[in-house]
Amino acid sequence: MDSRAKYPDSSLADLYDPLTMPPELVKAHQVLDKAVDKCYRRSAFAGETERLEYLFGLYNEYTEPMIVNKKTKKRICHNSTPKRS
Repeated sequence: MDSRAKYPDSSLADLYDPLTMPPELVKAHQVLDKAVDKCYRRSAFAGETERLEYLFGLYNEYTEPMIVNKKTKKRICHNSTPKRS
């Protein structure tokens, strides 16, 4: 956040354009990635894709029990008249 704050006139799109991202911001994200890696594993992730897959997997694991499965209820029609034999 401190690194981003040094560029108040730049949009997030400008700051995170891979071709123009300020080196200071790149370095700040690398430090943050290492800190996240240490929180979850002893060894670093092989790359951004592996890190994201791992973190989203944890997210799914932790949030899945919170999802309520709604079962569809059978509708009973009260307006019909019974057939007479």
